[in-house]
Amino acid sequence: MYFLSIRAFTLLFSLERSLRSGNFAAIHERVRRTPVRQATATPHAVESVCEAVDLICLWYWKQVLCLQRSAATVILLREQGIAAELVIGAQHMPFRAHAWVEVDGEVVNDRSYTRELYSVLDRC
Repeated sequence: MYFLSIRAFTLLFSLERSLRSGNFAAIHERVRRTPVRQATATPHAVESVCEAVDLICLWYWKQVLCLQRSAATVILLREQGIAAELVIGAQHMPFRAHAWVEVDGEVVNDRSYTRELYSVLDRC
């Protein structure tokens, strides 16, 4: 858990630069280019990664946005050998955009009904 927490912090910090400059394409590209590592994932890897990211988000010195949190989670999961997807969706009225992570079609870092609230714009 310690290693995952440190890695989650470094990812959140590095993704913040792109967020601050409004370079969302760089975040998308970084996630898209992160391959799923050829490794056997531990049985509780998804839960461990999500817990590590959530813990670091609590202690991060500023609010972590859903895109930043989800991108970091996908990268960590792929490093653990899990085929995770970053999903970006939007809602029409009132307009809202949101990002979350799915593994095998299941939402892992948000409420299970998140897909029902948003129309999917992109997956990577």
